[in-house]
Amino acid sequence: MDKITRKTSFGQWFSPINIQLFEEQVKTMKLDYYTKKLTTESFLKLLLFAQLEEIESLHALGDCLFDDQLQKGIDLDSISISQLSRRLNGMNPDLFQRLFLDLVVQIHAKTHYTKLVMPLKIIDSSTLPLNLTNHKWAKFRKTKAGVKLHLRLVFMEKGASYP
Repeated sequence: MDKITRKTSFGQWFSPINIQLFEEQVKTMKLDYYTKKLTTESFLKLLLFAQLEEIESLHALGDCLFDDQLQKGIDLDSISISQLSRRLNGMNPDLFQRLFLDLVVQIHAKTHYTKLVMPLKIIDSSTLPLNLTNHKWAKFRKTKAGVKLHLRLVFMEKGASYP
């Protein structure tokens, strides 16, 4: 990840991420083992781009790779939808969890976080329907089962909010 400079958009988006922690986790989890094209770094950049641009599918994300600036920013010239899908399915969520927790620690250090309870505001949520026969634990009506996925949560503390 040493190719990233703060001058590029990706450099600015990646600047809060602890590069040493990221590289250490990738090596420990062997995420780039036998990887030739779509490295974890490139994949993380692509996911960040998809989130920021609100891209809704892997097909749309693959189409975005026709942009020369994006190709240069993520160091990837082209990728198939099936490769994106395999990488997404094989990605270890522990990497994202550790990066997120490190970012939260940075936020707390900059805002002089105290152990006060912050109110939680639910901004957006969706209900995912499930089969009641197979998912009895998710019962919410007599004949329906489902889980509620909160897509956006905000913790608020003295004028500061953390998504």
